[in-house]
Amino acid sequence: MQPIALKAETCRWDSVSLGEIMLRLDPGEGRIHTARQFTAWEGGGEYNVARGLRRCFGLRTAVVTAFADNPVGRLVEDFILQGGVDTSLIRWVKYDGVGRTVRNGLNFTERGYGVRAAVGCSDRGHTAISQVKRGDFNWGEIFGPQNGSRWFHTGGIFAALSETTPEVAIKAMDTARRFGTIISYDLNYRESLWRAIGGKAEAQGVNQELVRKVDLLLGNEEDFSAMLGIELEGVTEDFDELPIPSYEKMLRDVARAYPNLKMIATTLRTAHTASRNAWGAIALYQDEIVHVPQIEIDILDRVGGGDSFASGLIYGILAGKPIDWAVRCGVAHGALAMTTPGDTSMATLAEVERVMKGGSARIAR
Repeated sequence: MQPIALKAETCRWDSVSLGEIMLRLDPGEGRIHTARQFTAWEGGGEYNVARGLRRCFGLRTAVVTAFADNPVGRLVEDFILQGGVDTSLIRWVKYDGVGRTVRNGLNFTERGYGVRAAVGCSDRGHTAISQVKRGDFNWGEIFGPQNGSRWFHTGGIFAALSETTPEVAIKAMDTARRFGTIISYDLNYRESLWRAIGGKAEAQGVNQELVRKVDLLLGNEEDFSAMLGIELEGVTEDFDELPIPSYEKMLRDVARAYPNLKMIATTLRTAHTASRNAWGAIALYQDEIVHVPQIEIDILDRVGGGDSFASGLIYGILAGKPIDWAVRCGVAHGALAMTTPGDTSMATLAEVERVMKGGSARIAR
């Protein structure tokens, strides 16, 4: 495996993300089907990484996406602006007044508690971003010398939105690579998105092509199986025990199948209950395993924990830290993100570093 080599020249952005951003409607402690009020947040697998890099780690990030130009789209834009992510690359599509041809996605999400698991119910058909085509974004202008980005992040959620979105991702990746930008990809398998367009067979066909263009690959054990057909051996259906040698073998199997990859990382999660998990990570870099053992964590809202792991890991690499530091940063940031509501992180770098050092939860005042 070759090392990750970052661009030396000055760029407008540290990282650019491509993906869908939805309006999340959260019933708080209640249930979707009995709620009388919801708290609104923004969220999306690829976007959450850009926002974490900006708000927690202070990097310059932008998001490439599309919205129907109506009050819902402008509400999501307002959330993005509050998060500090550059909105100049958003594509606005004329709204037809009803949503017959284009609309903005909604994501109803219960946090879960104890024996009641978290539940997601998305309403995302015909969204503006799902309809984008290969020529809708000027990737040469985005990644070229007039702007430029040190890093580019996208993932399997975006690739699953429609027949055209994988082509958009391919064009973005090819252009990013031409300008020396590092590419990360989170497999993020969502059965609900692939079900109607060919299921796992289609998911594997699409993702096997995309992963051949990637430097850093992220995913959990289900993602590697569903999206790449590479199985994790020796685990039970409920993942009560996570045999580290099996994870190491899986990562090495992925590396052999995709020699272009410079790093592969996966979180290690054992869900005892919805509100109590064991949480850690394992990565393969330059043929060496980096393992952060699981710790027990309490969870308020688990959605976005994996994205916050990704942003912490990417920050460590962009900051020039050792790889083991970067993986531990990802674990700490993901753990902190799951202590607050919403998809995105509310943590600070000082809090992340405190958790990395084993700091206690005593009150700070």
